[in-house]
Amino acid sequence: MAKETITYTEAFDELQQIVQEMENADISVDELSDKIKRCTMLIKLCKDKLTKTEAEIAKIMKEEEN
Repeated sequence: MAKETITYTEAFDELQQIVQEMENADISVDELSDKIKRCTMLIKLCKDKLTKTEAEIAKIMKEEEN
C-alpha cells in the first residue's frame, strides 16, 4: 500500500470534518469503524509531521547558536 501524501493542514481539516460529522450524528454505525481508522491514521500523520518540524527547528536553532 502506497503511503498517502497529504499536508498537515489537509489532515487536520479532515479530522475536524470527521469530528463535526460525529458530533452531528452524520456518520452511520456502518461507517464509524472506517472513520475511526481514518482518524487514527490522520492523527499519526499530524504527530509525525509535528515531530519532524520540531526536530528541524531545533537543528536550525542550534546551527544559529554556532
